[in-house]
Amino acid sequence: MTTAIMTASYSADFDRCSLLCESMDRFIQGAWHHYLLVERGDVVLFSKLAGPNRTVISEAELFPTWLRSFPDPLSGGKRRVWLSPFSMPLRGWHAQQLRRLAIARRVDVDTLLSIDSDVVLVRPFDPAMLWHGDKLRMFRADDAAGQATPGHLKWLAHAGTLLNLSANPDPAHDYISNMVPWRVDTARALLDYIEANSGKSWIRAVISSRNISECMIYGRFVDEVLRGAGHDPNPRSLSHVLWYRETFPETIEGLAEFMRGIDDDQVAIGVQSFVDHPLSEVRRMAFALANGKQPEA
Repeated sequence: MTTAIMTASYSADFDRCSLLCESMDRFIQGAWHHYLLVERGDVVLFSKLAGPNRTVISEAELFPTWLRSFPDPLSGGKRRVWLSPFSMPLRGWHAQQLRRLAIARRVDVDTLLSIDSDVVLVRPFDPAMLWHGDKLRMFRADDAAGQATPGHLKWLAHAGTLLNLSANPDPAHDYISNMVPWRVDTARALLDYIEANSGKSWIRAVISSRNISECMIYGRFVDEVLRGAGHDPNPRSLSHVLWYRETFPETIEGLAEFMRGIDDDQVAIGVQSFVDHPLSEVRRMAFALANGKQPEA
């Protein structure tokens, strides 16, 4: 099985993405290629990470000409905003999700594996292991969306609009993680389905609301349109993730406690960039795990 690993990133996460790439080069096995999906202005910076197994793709190659970023005047130009004639202004996290959807029509592989910039691989991993016969493992936390962030139910509702499904699915599954595998043929079928249902390009349909979650869209398409065909739902995340500041103390001791919670079947750790832990400590403790040692404060 061939795999296109996709990471949508930006300049503020460059150091984290560099650490991800370093860990991938050490631990990812099998037939894979890594695509870094970035804004036009970040191509030169991220090109430092390019190599035989890694390509940098500008969103200019993925987006229509009518969707592009500009300096956000509300931030004094420190941030970017994506403008189009067909939507409210979009933020960087919206653009990152659109890039991940768009790449499905650009790669000829079996598997798309989305890995966030703030992930660090700590164990050997071959993405071909995600296949069980002709079915691909799909992350799904059953009926968990209502207990997650307030945004989860809004993201499910927008997915329902795009797919001509109920806005309030019952059960309301959560499909979001920081290592998410998709079938390429299913992702392409999803874009085709959105276009057929909306009568417009998939990207225009998706940005009709800012409540975008590409994981929710794909997950509901698989479960409610395809009736699960070609997929094997699994509630276990491939990575051990620190999603929220409040989960562990924002101290060296708290970070070590989190790291020690990785399970035997998980191959990576992920510390969200907005959780206030120095990247140097994340690196040190992740490398301890990678070398078979327990992280210590």
